[in-house]
Amino acid sequence: MTIALATCSLLPGGNDDMRALIAALGAEGLGAEPAVWDGDVDWSRYDLVVIRSTWDYPGKRNAFVAWAEGLPHVLNPAAVIRWNTDKRYLRDLADAGLPVVPTLWDPEDVPSDWPEYVIKPAVSIGSRDTARWGPGEEDEARAHLHSLRDAGRTVMVQPYLPAVDTAGETALVFCEGEYAHAARKAQILTAGAGVQGPVRNDPTRGQITATTPTEAELDVAHRALAALPGAPDLLYARVDLIPGPDGTPLIIEVELTEPNLYLPHAPPSAKKFAKAISARL
Repeated sequence: MTIALATCSLLPGGNDDMRALIAALGAEGLGAEPAVWDGDVDWSRYDLVVIRSTWDYPGKRNAFVAWAEGLPHVLNPAAVIRWNTDKRYLRDLADAGLPVVPTLWDPEDVPSDWPEYVIKPAVSIGSRDTARWGPGEEDEARAHLHSLRDAGRTVMVQPYLPAVDTAGETALVFCEGEYAHAARKAQILTAGAGVQGPVRNDPTRGQITATTPTEAELDVAHRALAALPGAPDLLYARVDLIPGPDGTPLIIEVELTEPNLYLPHAPPSAKKFAKAISARL
């Protein structure tokens, strides 16, 4: 049996996650190879497509979702991909009573009662077109907001939570609905850092380290998974949390489409995912 691990043309060979997964699948006697999702690929020759580093879809989301819906066997399922590739899904989670970072959707203006805030589009990856703004930067922030709105993109405005600078984000990774491991993601954005993505000249920004989640973080993550559409069909899920002002873990994202699973930071997890994929076949 042959498995395609879907990636993008920017990373035709995939990333460290993919290499770890290919090796683990090989140990299970399964062949796996990277394949560019919008490349010249005969998808019918694969027994299963597992979406991995397809990190160029934001500018062509409709085509990406249509591609996923056209595959006979894809994980995570195409219906989940459609729901999860637009961050308006956070409204569904908030409506279900889950603790989600407060969000203004398509506001007319920047908030006047938040000392610092983040502006970003609802369809994005890796902090692309995302920026943090603070006092004295209202004009630049307003220009950012309106540039996204003028481009027809749904805009999200969220308070910048100070815990990002200290605790960072905690990413909890799940395999077949069961907790696998967690990683800590250090601060990425600086105030007024621009809107093209994370800062690149500081190696400590966005740094990933293995971590152990608290009981409160595990509880929120499990509650989030229980509220997801198609939860029983999920091969993988990643729940990203950040402490709120009172310390309560808040959901910043639930990644079900192409999350980095940080497998090199938890080597046994590659084998766990490989066994899960083998069982699916």
